[in-house]
Amino acid sequence: MKKIFILLQKEFIQIFRNKTILPIIFVLPVVQLLILANAATQEMKNIKLAIVDYDCSPESRGLIEKFTFSKFYAIIPVERSTKKAIKLIDMGYADAALIIPNSFGAMANRSESIKLQLLTNAINITSAALINRYTSSIVLDYATNATVEFGKPTISQASIRHWYNPTLDYKLYMVPGILVILVTIVGMFLTAINIVREKELGTIEQINVTPIKPYQFIIGKLIPFWVIALAELMFGLVIARVVFNLNITGSIPLLFGFAAIYLIAALGLGLILSTSASNQQQVMFMAFFFMTVFLMLSGLFTPTESMPSWANWFNKINPLFYFMNVNRMLILKGSDFSNLWPNFLAISIIATVVIIIAIKRYKKTS
Repeated sequence: MKKIFILLQKEFIQIFRNKTILPIIFVLPVVQLLILANAATQEMKNIKLAIVDYDCSPESRGLIEKFTFSKFYAIIPVERSTKKAIKLIDMGYADAALIIPNSFGAMANRSESIKLQLLTNAINITSAALINRYTSSIVLDYATNATVEFGKPTISQASIRHWYNPTLDYKLYMVPGILVILVTIVGMFLTAINIVREKELGTIEQINVTPIKPYQFIIGKLIPFWVIALAELMFGLVIARVVFNLNITGSIPLLFGFAAIYLIAALGLGLILSTSASNQQQVMFMAFFFMTVFLMLSGLFTPTESMPSWANWFNKINPLFYFMNVNRMLILKGSDFSNLWPNFLAISIIATVVIIIAIKRYKKTS
């Protein structure tokens, strides 16, 4: 125990003496959280919509007003020319074009089925899908109100409630995921760099000739960054509360309990990478590769349910997938242990396997 304490003391002194690591630990995560939470969003605002109204009736103008008063659209009127609307899309002046037929008003008064044409720029398929969804929602809302006004209601009442994120604020969805990234960067990257840096400086040879056992060395390297990463998570949650008004509806001890187990897996992976590399450049490339793969499949941007079956099988060994899921369920939904125990079990198994491999991979050479 005394040997581990001395190692811990040495690691903390070494960390806080390193002027390169300190900004990465305390400044970079805050900047990333503030920037990514505001920039990494799938919301669309100021959609440039060209509207071609062949009808020019009170009914068609009523539909156009729906788009005009929406915060998502910037309307570009086009005088009865579909070709002009298409040209605007081609030149990048419009994101989409809505074509209203000349019989729109008459058919609306007769409560007949009306076909509208929506042309979208689908180079970015995500944007195109969102434009289609937003436009369809406004048209459906107009149609519902129109049927009530004309005396032939097809929908008597529609009530929509959004649970766990009532305002559909995308920042509240992204911030828990970004916190996972920041904690992982502090844990996995810095742990991996730390050992490789000692290899480059030659100081690890001095440790190798001491009577320190491999498990003591691993614990001594793991705990300092484990503590720093947990402190980083706490700091990030405070910023999320102050800046983004993010309330933690679940149990905070449960959140930190899962984070503590997750960090053992992340730090252990960093230790494994560091024992496989001979310099900082190599370990950075390896860490970046694993981080990118784990992150893109974790569900940060894309729902994992929409991914192919092989990706969902891979996520069974992806620690970021479990932390991403638990973080959102605890912070936004307020889930308890009865809902989260499968994630706790999975991450515990992953952490145990990773640490055992890390200990086995470290070989003392004198």
